[in-house]
Amino acid sequence: MRMRVNPEDLIPKLPKPKDLQPFPTVQAMVYHGHTRWFDAFLWILGQWLVSGRITLLVRRWDYAEERGPITCSKQGTKARDTIRLVAKTTIYLINPCLGDKVLIENTDNMLMSFEPTEEPEGGLFRKKIPVTWHVFSDKESKDGFRLRIEHFKEVSQVTWHGKGDYFATVVPKGDNMSVLIHQLSKRRSQTPFSKSKGLVQNVLFHPIRPFLFVATQRYVRIYNLLKQELSKKLMTNCKWVSSIAVHPGGDNVIVGSYDSRLSWFDLDLSTKPYQTLRHHKKALRQVCYHKRYPLFASASDDCTVIVCHGMVFSDLLQNPQLVPVKVLKGHTQTKGLGVLDCVFHPTQPWIFSSGSDGTIRLYT
Repeated sequence: MRMRVNPEDLIPKLPKPKDLQPFPTVQAMVYHGHTRWFDAFLWILGQWLVSGRITLLVRRWDYAEERGPITCSKQGTKARDTIRLVAKTTIYLINPCLGDKVLIENTDNMLMSFEPTEEPEGGLFRKKIPVTWHVFSDKESKDGFRLRIEHFKEVSQVTWHGKGDYFATVVPKGDNMSVLIHQLSKRRSQTPFSKSKGLVQNVLFHPIRPFLFVATQRYVRIYNLLKQELSKKLMTNCKWVSSIAVHPGGDNVIVGSYDSRLSWFDLDLSTKPYQTLRHHKKALRQVCYHKRYPLFASASDDCTVIVCHGMVFSDLLQNPQLVPVKVLKGHTQTKGLGVLDCVFHPTQPWIFSSGSDGTIRLYT
């Protein structure tokens, strides 16, 4: 028998974007300063915006007062009250000396209060690896440099634990040492794995629990660091994972890929994607969550940043609500690349984007 179905009933009923405000809608500011075409990363440090590129240049911007770059050194990202710089095989830890003087002094005290002790090795630190820690001299420390960590091969990514004492690095050509965990207070480095996990793309710490997310080319593995065992293996259904982000609540993950897909995972629901979004026309370079607002975004080589509303409910029987709300444009394509990085403001519903055209754009 023929069924009569209203076509409008087949379309999911989603709320209007106006009802989901606030979210970034307008390009408010453009920052010029990087002369080369490849900006590698962005990070918020208080009221300062940190930007850098693979040519080992960092600029710090006062985005609130629209002042230009005030200093430059080597490439970096972030550590609570310090900036972490990566130059091929070397990680630099610097104190940017910005903001409250008490905070600056406490940062230096934390970095330089190390006292060598002989402790029995165990747990994650059961095996020594060829990584050496060095302290900068007094002359070099005037520029803010505090520690230097030499690796045996090139480092592609560094990420911090929420409490600030541990950070992890990715060494793509390190085989079974491709993922390293470093402890700042004791200045020691070890690998949590004895076997190679494949071509590691990204690693992230869980914001609450002692879990480590390891994204390889096609899978995202979640390891319990206390029990030292594999907890879950997420099936991304992607050809090549490019980036991952963990929801501040810790129970949801978004995965971006070079085959133009964004997959949302509900860790309590399944190891397969809860929903896959195909809004971009080209490869995704970065995905990110907002820390306070129910927002997440993706940056792509199609020169757009798509902002979506992602509400996670406390009721476990209610699935997350995912609604695309805005397509942000402004960047131009250079050498086949578009928007390379994006990061939300920590408190405001704003987003910064970094593009291959050498500009940084603020959307409010």
